[in-house]
Amino acid sequence: MKHTDVPIVVTQPFKVSRNRLWEAITQVTQLTQWFFENIEAFEPQVGFKTQFRVQVEDRIFTHLWEIIEVVPQHKITYNWRYQEYPGDSFVTFEIIEHEVNLILRLTTKVVADFPDTVSEFTRESCIGGWQYFIQERLPAYLKQ
Repeated sequence: MKHTDVPIVVTQPFKVSRNRLWEAITQVTQLTQWFFENIEAFEPQVGFKTQFRVQVEDRIFTHLWEIIEVVPQHKITYNWRYQEYPGDSFVTFEIIEHEVNLILRLTTKVVADFPDTVSEFTRESCIGGWQYFIQERLPAYLKQ
């Protein structure tokens, strides 16, 4: 993923309350159910930082997140980086009202290039990962 790429945008409609959707994307006990199970701490507060490791085959990805914007019940933005690799991005979850549904819009904007040599950092991999989380895992979790 490169800083010159168009931001990645993934959307998904939900028929749940705004509060239910907000809690699913901001409470650690819920994030671990559909997003990353090893998130140890998370608070939807500007300046909050957390980190956790994900291993894929023989590679480690220590996620470094810092919350940079919170509009309660509407939007949360993270600065998203990795300890082991160069690159920097911003990820925004935004809840939008649309007719009888809520739409969750996820936007990823790269601000510093990630390495081409790591398959997880291709644009296709990023799109596929976000579609999996936002369009499959989160809806399945919220239907429980």
